[in-house]
Amino acid sequence: MRQSIRLITLTAMAAALAACVGSSGPGYNPNSVEGRWLDANGIQSTFNAGQFETRTTDTNTLLATGRYTQVNPRLVQIDMRSLVRQTNSTVNCSLVSPTQLNCTSSAGGQFSLNRPLS
Repeated sequence: MRQSIRLITLTAMAAALAACVGSSGPGYNPNSVEGRWLDANGIQSTFNAGQFETRTTDTNTLLATGRYTQVNPRLVQIDMRSLVRQTNSTVNCSLVSPTQLNCTSSAGGQFSLNRPLS
């Protein structure tokens, strides 16, 4: 009888653990820009609780800082300062998919950011 209870308990624990492992999602909120993004040149941008940073991936050098505002569920406005050019700019980004942001700077330049899948 004791072994039956022990076996049932172990089986239930294994099932609960499997449910936790099997239900993991993509690791990010698909409706939010929070997290790490990369551009075509491998420059990393991070959105975290209203703060924005851009860094090189090879040396982790800080290139730009700023703040961002979620204007609506699909539009983000970034007010940033380039530490390289010593200029301020506004960038509007549209969340076109959970893994892609299409952005346009106040000067008219366009670029995309992609969220790494891992």
